[in-house]
Amino acid sequence: MPAETDATFTELPLRRLADAALSRLRELGCEHGDFRLERIQDRHLALHDARLDGAQDREDLGFGVRVVHDGSWGFASGVDLTPESAQRVAEQAVEVAKLSRPLSTQRVELADEPAYGDVTWASPYDIDPFTVSDADKVSLLADWSAGLMAHDVVAHAEASLHHVRENKFYADLAGTTTTQQRVRLQAALEILGIDKESGRFDTMRTLAAPVGRGWEWLTGPHYDWAGELDEMPDLLAEKLRAPSVEAGDYDLVIHPSNLFLTIHESVGHATELDRALGYEANYAGTSFATFDELGSLQYGSPAMNVTGDRTAEHGLATVGYDDEGVAGQSWDIVTDGVLVGYQLDRAMARLKSLGRSNGCAFADSPSRVPIQRMANVSLQPAEGGPSTDELISRVDRGIYIVGDRSWSIDMQRYNFQFTGQRFFRIENGRLAGQLRDVAYQATTTDFWGSLEAVGGPETYVLGGAFNCGKGQPGQVAAVSHGCPTALFRGIRVLNTVAEAGR
Repeated sequence: MPAETDATFTELPLRRLADAALSRLRELGCEHGDFRLERIQDRHLALHDARLDGAQDREDLGFGVRVVHDGSWGFASGVDLTPESAQRVAEQAVEVAKLSRPLSTQRVELADEPAYGDVTWASPYDIDPFTVSDADKVSLLADWSAGLMAHDVVAHAEASLHHVRENKFYADLAGTTTTQQRVRLQAALEILGIDKESGRFDTMRTLAAPVGRGWEWLTGPHYDWAGELDEMPDLLAEKLRAPSVEAGDYDLVIHPSNLFLTIHESVGHATELDRALGYEANYAGTSFATFDELGSLQYGSPAMNVTGDRTAEHGLATVGYDDEGVAGQSWDIVTDGVLVGYQLDRAMARLKSLGRSNGCAFADSPSRVPIQRMANVSLQPAEGGPSTDELISRVDRGIYIVGDRSWSIDMQRYNFQFTGQRFFRIENGRLAGQLRDVAYQATTTDFWGSLEAVGGPETYVLGGAFNCGKGQPGQVAAVSHGCPTALFRGIRVLNTVAEAGR
């Protein structure tokens, strides 16, 4: 069940400040105006070898006013929570719009969105991690770290816990007022092992994804932490002794803990409409998936069906309403391998006559203007589809890839290279021990075009990341990507040691 919004946030003068700002915007003749007050609480704990190594605690509290005045954007922000300050910031936002008007090449218009009245939404979680003492958090991570270090192969153990509580109040001139609360949490343990005979060293990290959940993610039945921690030292020992991969073309069976990142980089970013239109060009490039190819681009094989979703339960990009007052929704991006949709905010939707926005406006701070950000972009499983073991059984010579590590992709989201945490050789449909030094390389359309099969719903996992970057000045957002285990044919595999010239 969704939690109640924290009373210490709702006791702030939210509506008084919004009324002051919006009343002034009406007087100044704005076509659109919105007021957004946020409090973002961020806590991070780090342990080294079962001892607390660092703790960070941050809170960001303030408000922003965004307007469309005479067809131009304006934005200003403040931290003084008084009606007088809200009115002054509203005037500053209009002044920015006036100053930018001579520089604008086209008038800003926003796609229509219904007014929702006064609504409240909170993400579902059981235990707010901010109500759990640091002593309890450190104790759990220290116990897990000590258990890992009891194994001879483990030289060092790192543990981290990062959790965020995001409160947001939004009101606009059209009549929508939203009060929202989101909680998200990420925990990870990583071990370093050294093979004494060869001097070789390597690491292995837990596969648990960051989630839109609370403390129950670590202490409840949602993830088998005990099982994974128990097997990690043996897996690391095997990895240290594993042979280096021979470069060549292989069939790949890719686990969701690795494939989510490939989806993020090659599909998620590539199908942001502002990027496809060239509006997002400096920080992280544009996109090969240009607007003229909507409805015709063969993105992948017929097994590829990708959705954008702002409603997925426990998704990191899940919201009730975005930062433009648009209700969360889901939609198709790739259907049967063909590009059929983009991620949109209200301005991009109206600019290209695509109808309603699908709710992809987000700002990472009250002092930042909302920009178009990624939804939960997910590859859909096949109803009645194969298990992971069944997918492996279809491969004569291949590699099973688990967990994410490093990656590289070009500015067009087209040429890429990904590595992973764990690699297992597949011979005649069976796993045959681990490999090392593996990276897979492809172009986006060749890679997704080689997708032969996706697993059934029982193989589906919701992965994701806390740290998706975009924009200038840079903004950071959390986003989830669900996917099943999937089988790809004939993918180029590199030996990373050989590629590095060692």
